[in-house]
Amino acid sequence: MLELKKEFEEHNEFSKDKIIESKNEISTNNPKKKANKITKNNHLLSINNYDLFFNRELSWLEFNYRVLEEAIRKDNPLLERLKFIAIYDNNMNEFFMVRVAGLKQIVASSINEIQLDGKTAEETLKEIHKKVHQLAIIKYNVLNEILEQLKSKGIEIYQDTQNIEKLLDNKDKKFIKDFFKKELFKILTPLAIDPSHPFPRILNGKLNLAIKLRLERNPNKISYAIVEVPSDVLPRFIELPPKNKFSLTIRRFITVEEIIKLHIKELFGNNEIISIHGFTINRNSELSIEEVSSENLLSTIEEELKNRKWGEAVRLNYRKGMPNDLKDFLRKQLDLKEEETYEKNGMLNLFNLMEIYEKIQDRPDLRDVPFIPRNTITLENLSDIFELIKQKDILLHHPYDSFQPVIDFLQAAATDKDVLAIKQTLYRTSGDSPIVKLLIEAAERGKQVTALVELKARFDEERNIVWAREMEKHGIHVVYGLVGLKIHAKVLQVIRREKDGVRSYVHLSTGNYNPNTAKIYTDLAILTADPEINNDVSNLFHALTGYASIPKFSKISVAPIDLRQTLTKLIEKEIANAQAGKPASIKIKINSLVDADMILLLYKASMAGVKIDLNVRGICCLKPNLPGISENIRVISIVGRFLEHSRIYYFENNGNPKIFLSSADLMPRNLNRRVEILFPIEDPDLKNKIIHILDVIFRDNHNARLLLPDGKYIRLTPKKNEPRFSSQRYFREEILKEFEEKERNKEEKRRSIFQPLTNFEQIIQSKN
Repeated sequence: MLELKKEFEEHNEFSKDKIIESKNEISTNNPKKKANKITKNNHLLSINNYDLFFNRELSWLEFNYRVLEEAIRKDNPLLERLKFIAIYDNNMNEFFMVRVAGLKQIVASSINEIQLDGKTAEETLKEIHKKVHQLAIIKYNVLNEILEQLKSKGIEIYQDTQNIEKLLDNKDKKFIKDFFKKELFKILTPLAIDPSHPFPRILNGKLNLAIKLRLERNPNKISYAIVEVPSDVLPRFIELPPKNKFSLTIRRFITVEEIIKLHIKELFGNNEIISIHGFTINRNSELSIEEVSSENLLSTIEEELKNRKWGEAVRLNYRKGMPNDLKDFLRKQLDLKEEETYEKNGMLNLFNLMEIYEKIQDRPDLRDVPFIPRNTITLENLSDIFELIKQKDILLHHPYDSFQPVIDFLQAAATDKDVLAIKQTLYRTSGDSPIVKLLIEAAERGKQVTALVELKARFDEERNIVWAREMEKHGIHVVYGLVGLKIHAKVLQVIRREKDGVRSYVHLSTGNYNPNTAKIYTDLAILTADPEINNDVSNLFHALTGYASIPKFSKISVAPIDLRQTLTKLIEKEIANAQAGKPASIKIKINSLVDADMILLLYKASMAGVKIDLNVRGICCLKPNLPGISENIRVISIVGRFLEHSRIYYFENNGNPKIFLSSADLMPRNLNRRVEILFPIEDPDLKNKIIHILDVIFRDNHNARLLLPDGKYIRLTPKKNEPRFSSQRYFREEILKEFEEKERNKEEKRRSIFQPLTNFEQIIQSKN
């Protein structure tokens, strides 16, 4: 594996040299480039021209604000708005634990690392804190508005500490007291802070209560204590007995920390409680792994996961009203600056609001209309799926198409006597994964099963370790990837003995093998028996699991081997077509656009006259509509009910479009430091389907926002006499129409069967 890694690195070094050469050509007066006569602004295209790029971290904050906007939107049902608050909060915590922590490390190391926009890490951090403080105010204003509206609809969440007791009647108080005694009291551990009790190690992300008190034995001295809220072992929100108001049943919830506050005296006896306020901290959660020196990657990551809880603190969140002396005490103990402390006007850890969203299932008026995906494959026998794939490639568009065909494909492989082997990459999967269970079943049935499990999938490392160990117990060959590279490609291959010899079938996808996220993430996948693609995939697995040299691929491209080069050639072909006066356009749908070299190449294409439409859900460091540089580039971002996750690359190719799907975004990590796959769509029908998907996406004027040259996004609105159009709603309605059409056809078929009998009965009746 180390030898293969070395080959990958050597190949990357060669690629980097070529990239540097191309950048030098772009940024200097190279005569060969002059001959192209692209534009007089060609000399501006340089990675050192900071005016060409947005800051990566600040662009991400703009994306997360678009998530928050979904909570602000009045046309979203109330519980969906609450869900977006939870998603926003979780996103922000991860941002601090990874990106902000990384910037702090850069500052501490005294490395003068410059961001794409020319800012230093320290300048970026200051800008981040300024923006996030502003966003925190907006977030809690929105949350409090949502809670007020939920209250008017019969759902109350008590979070106002000062007034809670006034809202509770004797029945409520008895319920809370019983819960505290039976469920909470024995779990809680009050931690005093004094010379004999040093400041405790506060766990990353855990909700704690900071108590300021005056001890009975020493009333002249102020003391502090901490109580961790056990929201991991108990629900965060406890439902009180329902109340009836007129014809409406009121559902009421109280947080665990408020219950603790109501009975805090039982933890501290006769000592005087001066104040009690919740707080959390975010710690650096990036795993620090020296993989080259790690003999056992699995055990190394297991050990590092233990350390994640105790990484350097990067942010303190505290409940509004905390006394300054208590806040300053916590800040100094955690070694944080003033700007790294965040006052919150309401409950903390808002990602726990997903509990409320999940608990209230009986209020369709407060939720999105349920959506049932279509199952594109109807099978009488599971093994029929191989014949279907052999006849024609199958395209799956999740979540509009069900994930069930993928499970059926794997189940058929696990149970079919003619299947010899299964090979699969696993980056993220669900907690109760049917995928892993089917791989285990296949191994137990005597098939050769190989699973490439990515142990370094951020925040899923622990789950992947559990699955890896479980699979190994059942005889599956588990491979932990390459040293220094994450395996992010989504590939499932089945090898089967058939009458005409051994044949293989492959599933290639833009998204993970996770049935749960497949219901809420938009992704695209194909099932194909194409011999060349399958041969490429076989060569890729041989390279990843053994000592095979870097393969040459026929149809697919793989990062870090040749994916960057493939995309570069495709873009350069569009440039050449535009210069020759031929039709030239590019449409790309991805999650993030950060790679500077790809951005410069897209600028070059725009300057040559190539029309470029980009749908970038998250981070975008490219600036559209710069005079003379990116006037032909339009960037939109869609944030809606489903998470836009598919990656599509479309190149007009002089009227003969080339279309690719990929697991890769245009980021340095995807192109240089991950194993990613780019695969072509060649079937004419499937190409037309994807072209249709792209057309629908770029028509969106409901969930789409347009990126402006200053980095801000504006929501697109219909032009005069133009209807409002949501791409996600369109795809859902398209499936509903298909379903209704099928039902009509079934009914017509049923009627046609019984019609002759009806005519016969009429003849008999007339004779009688």
